Amino acid sequence: MTRAPMPKLIPLALSGILLAGPALSQNWALGGHDPVGTVQAGQAVPGRSDIATMWKGELWHFASEENRARFEADPRAFAPALDGYCPVALSEGRRERGDPRHFAVIGGNLYLLGSTSAERRLREAPAEIIARARAAWGGN
Repeated sequence: MTRAPMPKLIPLALSGILLAGPALSQNWALGGHDPVGTVQAGQAVPGRSDIATMWKGELWHFASEENRARFEADPRAFAPALDGYCPVALSEGRRERGDPRHFAVIGGNLYLLGSTSAERRLREAPAEIIARARAAWGGN
């Protein structure tokens, strides 16, 4: 039996944080986007690889030290609502993970969506879909 070669990790020591190369970027929360900046701007804000923090087993990146500090003070205020599940899918009785490339900021909450179609549907009836999603989620 032939084993697949292990990816080589090239650690980078930046600002006291050990970062792995792009091979592990799929473990980055929100695909490396800054959750604080994204909620504030209402659009995807890329995080920097040298400004990051570990929370709930994922590496969260930020555009500034200020954004990292705000997140670390209250991560639940900036992390995706519904634990990152798509509210449109939840409202229809399905538990599907949202994709950080598709999101909406509604009422100061970040919602990850499953597709462009889900983005459109949420924007057409946000209150109704979010209420149904929260009920299906159990109100958390």
